[in-house]
Amino acid sequence: MKVKTISSALIVLEGRRLDCGPYMSGAIEARHHLEKLTAPKDRLSELTEGGISGIINAGRIARIWVDSPEYGYPFLSSTDILYSDLSYLSFIAKSATNKNKNLLIKEGWTLISRSGTIGRMAYARGEMDGMACTEDVLRVIPDRKKVLPGYIFAYLKTKFGLPLVTSGTYGSIITHLEPSHIANLPVPRLSEIEKQAHDLVQQAADELTESSRLMRDATALLFQTAGLSESENESYLSDNRRNGWAEKSSNAFTIRALNYDPRAKELWNYVSSINHDKLGDIVKRDNFEGYIVFSRIDCEPEHGSLLIGQREAFFLRPGGRWISRKSIEGLGLIVPPKTTVIPCQGTFGESEVYCRAVYVTERCSQYAYSGHFYRCIPNGSIDPGYLYAFLRSRFAFRMMRSISIGSKQQYQHPKLMAAFPIPRIDKKIEKKIGEMVDLAGVLQDHALSLEDAAISLVERTIEEGGR
Repeated sequence: MKVKTISSALIVLEGRRLDCGPYMSGAIEARHHLEKLTAPKDRLSELTEGGISGIINAGRIARIWVDSPEYGYPFLSSTDILYSDLSYLSFIAKSATNKNKNLLIKEGWTLISRSGTIGRMAYARGEMDGMACTEDVLRVIPDRKKVLPGYIFAYLKTKFGLPLVTSGTYGSIITHLEPSHIANLPVPRLSEIEKQAHDLVQQAADELTESSRLMRDATALLFQTAGLSESENESYLSDNRRNGWAEKSSNAFTIRALNYDPRAKELWNYVSSINHDKLGDIVKRDNFEGYIVFSRIDCEPEHGSLLIGQREAFFLRPGGRWISRKSIEGLGLIVPPKTTVIPCQGTFGESEVYCRAVYVTERCSQYAYSGHFYRCIPNGSIDPGYLYAFLRSRFAFRMMRSISIGSKQQYQHPKLMAAFPIPRIDKKIEKKIGEMVDLAGVLQDHALSLEDAAISLVERTIEEGGR
């Protein structure tokens, strides 16, 4: 339960309004603080291209999905804009974007979720340039002749900007964010602070893009050296062998037809035919398997750890609930840096996170990961980054899904997961691949620190009166 003390003076200023929503959001305090600010202020629509037309709701579209990038654009949902790894997005047909040019986004725009959880934001970094984005995300397009784009993002993420974005004109809670709701949002002009904030945000965006490139290049180098070919969607999903086949071999662990899918079996045979190790032999087996059951005891942040669920683990800035640190001691929920965690419960949708891999960076190692993950902590016989470089691939994703058991909710068969083959190559190249992944993780953490610094800089300047 949230408790907040509101002064009688603030209640009087709000016309003796007594419903709690506007006060709990922080929008009223933010608005009054900005009104007292002596620094000059512009309306947001005065700083966007073409006025309010520079705040875009792309409008509803017919979604036609394709498997090949030749016929489509990578498509960002309102959740995808928060992800660190954009390698595995679905593709929306180019015909849809031809009918609605507002779907495509450009670097430097501020993206704001406008339905569901309103106000989640991302700065469109270089790797997002030219991607398509859902109509559930507003695009704020800064006029670069008037304002630097990184400053707009940093300000809207502050404790002054965000409450005004998520609340209506008078602090009421809105269910869908429209351009008109934020067009008149006041933006303080902070002279040289704006450039400092922009430079920090832009450097963060560049480092995130470089981090993604390093991850992709690490996996590509692994596959090239091992003589493997990545399992691209267009070829795997169009393979009609999945419609029916004869199977003569089986094992004592499973007789489910899915586990003998000839497409996935072919991938297993590729890896098994070259030098490889079994996953269960190269990771610590304590808490390796998912389904760790524990009591969730809520607490204040200073006494707890942030509990991360399967989908949140892929976010650059995960959300979650704070649970007692003492109550989860010894359960293995908190893992060391360079661990690979893999969601172990879910369904077979191509956009689902089930069987996708996440690399735990130094920053992410402070979180408690829920019981629904396989925890791959190398035992010293393999480079952690190298292991992740393979497990993050579509190739491994397809293999992992082929060992599922369950009905609606799927779960990787523990014995088959332990037998999962990991290709081994020249030690020097494995080390190089591991170093590429490690550097990618460092860049990701540093980028988030730069964003934090930009937001703090703007907040502190506003608190000090705009100087």
